[in-house]
Amino acid sequence: MSVADEIAAELDDLHAGETSPGMAAVCRDLARAIDGTDAPTAKAVAARELRSIMSDLRKLAPVGEKGDAVDDIAEQREKRRAAARAATDA
Repeated sequence: MSVADEIAAELDDLHAGETSPGMAAVCRDLARAIDGTDAPTAKAVAARELRSIMSDLRKLAPVGEKGDAVDDIAEQREKRRAAARAATDA
C-alpha cells in the first residue's frame, strides 16, 4: 500500500474528517507528495510535517467506545468466566 492509502485509512479510523477536516486534507496532500517524489529531501520534509500533523490529529480524535486495552482485558476475562461456567455445568 502507498503512504496515501495508509494515511487515508488512519484518518478514517481517527474520524479526522469530522473533527479536523482541514488538517486531514493537508495530511492527504502530504502523503500524496511523499508517494509522488523520489527526492529524499522532499520526502523527509513532507514526512516530518505529516508526522507532526498526524500526532495532533491523534490527540484530537474522539475516544473510542471499544477496542482499547481495558476492553480487551474485560473481554478475555468474560471468556474465561464463560469457559469456567461451562466446565462446572458439564
